[in-house]
Amino acid sequence: MSFSSIFFLLSLLFLSMIFPLATSCCTKLIDDTCKNSSHNDPNFSFRFCKTSLQAAPGSRCVNLRGLGLIAVRLLRNNATDTRCYIRQLLGKKGLDPAVKMRLEDCLDMYIDGVDSLTQAIREYRDGKYSHVNVLVTAVMTYSTTCEDGFTEMKGLVSPLTKQNDEAFQLGSISLSIVNMQK
Repeated sequence: MSFSSIFFLLSLLFLSMIFPLATSCCTKLIDDTCKNSSHNDPNFSFRFCKTSLQAAPGSRCVNLRGLGLIAVRLLRNNATDTRCYIRQLLGKKGLDPAVKMRLEDCLDMYIDGVDSLTQAIREYRDGKYSHVNVLVTAVMTYSTTCEDGFTEMKGLVSPLTKQNDEAFQLGSISLSIVNMQK
């Protein structure tokens, strides 16, 4: 066997030992962050936190500060998608007037929510975590208020339960990481 072949094989062996360590190190931050957050809040879903953060591009290559920014961006993406989904629902013909009224209220809240989260991202980058906390909390309140609007009238079923629950969970993840920054 030539020297270059041996060198190549040793290089492959070395790299195969290094990359699993790098990957486990990066996923450890997500695991530790989600575990810490779930211990502090009984309504916090470790599984949702872990799968949401791991699915986000770049999440395995950042520090805690970067993970927080990713979490706020995930929440903004959820709010943006929910806003679009509400518009689609409002475009359907024959929509129950009571459902339509509540969807319009939810749309207003999610429009404000997207704007708030765009500002929250700027504030996060500037290290203004108390401002981020207020803005994210407002969006979480919007999702809860939206969902509660459907329970006010007997027999109404919210078509946004999944989106509102996810917004609330993503907000919890964001707040947890923001509070770790202080």
